[in-house]
Amino acid sequence: MSKRRDRRMMGRALALADLNRGLTGPNPSVGCVVTDATGRVLGGAVTGVGGRPHAEEQVLDAIGDAARGSTAYVTLEPCSQRSSGAPSCSERFVSAGVARVVVAMRDPHPQGSGGIKRMKEAGIDVFLGLKSASARDVISDWLATI
Repeated sequence: MSKRRDRRMMGRALALADLNRGLTGPNPSVGCVVTDATGRVLGGAVTGVGGRPHAEEQVLDAIGDAARGSTAYVTLEPCSQRSSGAPSCSERFVSAGVARVVVAMRDPHPQGSGGIKRMKEAGIDVFLGLKSASARDVISDWLATI
């Protein structure tokens, strides 16, 4: 892991999130990039138009077992629960064996918050706050609705 790589990968995640800015209501537009232990990008995604599917679930579905031991870069805290009853993004990171998650900002929504705590309790190394101002800017319209 390197600070330079972390900044670059979060920049990629933010660029993905920006692609669907304003198109994912009632959810925020979130970008997610996952790399292997060497920093090679395994996959990336943005929240789907209309709010589903979540970026994290798209990437995990695409990379499968390659997620074990990986690092995920996410522009917003992975959700702690889903309104659909499906496994939350934080649960999916734990189940997939992701080793490290770099999160730009906490989710202020009650249904989303708590994902960081779940991942830490499961032994995932979580780093919070990288490029948080940029992440806040991408979802500023959504933030105004909660």
